[in-house]
Amino acid sequence: MKNNQNIGHRTSAVPEEGAEPARPVPDRNLSPLLAGAATAVAAIGALLALTDSGSPLRGPLVLFFLLAAPAAAVAAALRGLDPFARAVASVAGAIALDMLVAQAMLAVHRWSVPGGVAAVTALSTLALLLVMACRRPGRTAGRQGS
Repeated sequence: MKNNQNIGHRTSAVPEEGAEPARPVPDRNLSPLLAGAATAVAAIGALLALTDSGSPLRGPLVLFFLLAAPAAAVAAALRGLDPFARAVASVAGAIALDMLVAQAMLAVHRWSVPGGVAAVTALSTLALLLVMACRRPGRTAGRQGS
């Protein structure tokens, strides 16, 4: 008795007698689609905050941006962790960065929503650029320490 399970796009080389040929299973990876949707939602949230819109979606979308932007930067730096630990550390890092920005703005009496969004954007972008700069192409895992 043969096992006729398809994995990914692989098909059986020799079909059983009387069985129709196996069809490739389409790849259903939604990660790029979800990442693009999350980026669009975060960008709309930042845009609504920076334009001081009165939309009822402003609050939730800005909150999503304030968590997603720093979390993405922290997650990029923590590639070695398993996915769950990476997600938990990324969200914790995002909350810490948001609190740091809020505390600094309150300490210097310059609190504003657009200013906070701009500061979080700048710090998240700087962190992401530093991670990308440290991972230059052409470096192998064995030569990174030397």
